[in-house]
Amino acid sequence: MFKRSKFLWVLLAGALLVSLLVGCSDTQTDSSGSDDDSSGEVSDNGSNSDTIDVGIILPTRDEPRWVQDEQRFRDAIADSNYTTEILFSQGSSANELQNVETLISRGIDVLIMSPHDGDAAGAAAKAASLEGIKVISYDRLITNTDAVDYYVTFDSFAVGEAQGQYLIDQTDGEGVPLYLYAGASSDNNAFLFFDGAWSVLQPKIADGTFVIANSSAAEGLKDKNELSRDELGQILNQVTTNWDPNEAINKAQTHLTSAGEELKGDVRVLAPNDGTARSIADTFSADSDITNYVITGQDAEKASIQYIIDGKQSMTVFKDVRRLVEDAMGLAITILDGNTPETTGAYDNGSIDVAALQSEVITVDQLNVQAELIDSGYYEASEFTGLE
Repeated sequence: MFKRSKFLWVLLAGALLVSLLVGCSDTQTDSSGSDDDSSGEVSDNGSNSDTIDVGIILPTRDEPRWVQDEQRFRDAIADSNYTTEILFSQGSSANELQNVETLISRGIDVLIMSPHDGDAAGAAAKAASLEGIKVISYDRLITNTDAVDYYVTFDSFAVGEAQGQYLIDQTDGEGVPLYLYAGASSDNNAFLFFDGAWSVLQPKIADGTFVIANSSAAEGLKDKNELSRDELGQILNQVTTNWDPNEAINKAQTHLTSAGEELKGDVRVLAPNDGTARSIADTFSADSDITNYVITGQDAEKASIQYIIDGKQSMTVFKDVRRLVEDAMGLAITILDGNTPETTGAYDNGSIDVAALQSEVITVDQLNVQAELIDSGYYEASEFTGLE
């Protein structure tokens, strides 16, 4: 009898211990499925709150740009009385929707979202809108839905124009091979960037200054300056990097392998952003038949600024994300204060014209990298080598 009672007592004690251990191990799980509180950290002047005012969804932690944005958003709201929570979707629309549902449950009044996939993000935006939450599309446009209230962006068409114009300005003669690359076809910005570049490059393709080296679709449309969405899609499907540096390497290697001697030598390369530009530049520089290349970029990533200083990347389009973050958070605070934000334009997202607040872009190369990025305080000179 004593042994039986003792056995039952041990079982009860063990069950209580397990219960305590389970309670102690309850941690927050981020959108990528790992136990990591950092992706859902709350910023509210040092204190935590049961409810959140502004929810922010960023597409991935795997690109420096978005990690930098995370801290900038925290800094932008630090002096206010409002709270924010920032989540990353890690390149998954399913995670994106789950993140939005999590933020809705936290009682947000404003959602700022940079979508992984513009079309797929419509469902997440709709879920927020149905709860009376104002939706701000950040940097990338949420498409084909009426559930978007505002769009905070750089002039994406102007980004492409700047890239294309730089290639033109660095080119003499005719018959210069032109390699075209683009971002992900799931990202509306990729269309805008390419469309802007095409608008200035096409006349120089038509007059023989450039010869398209790697896209039969672009070659077939070379006499047409204004392209439809479907026509842009035909080209993007052939030259997309999906914003992936590894995919950019594979594409560039394939194109160089198939290119004849007449498509090598001194070439020009339209690369959509800095991550892919570095990969493509490394691939082209490794080909002994490429004697010189001029290549574009975008985002002014630290690694690409060093490439520009070293002469391995020609330029980048500097979009001062400090300004963009300030615009987005300022717009959110205006809404929370009960006021109507001011806007400077509108973008057709396929369903409605979304009121937009736009920021300017700046072309940066070796000639002005010091003035635009160091003297302005965006980077410290000590972060680079070779600066004069």
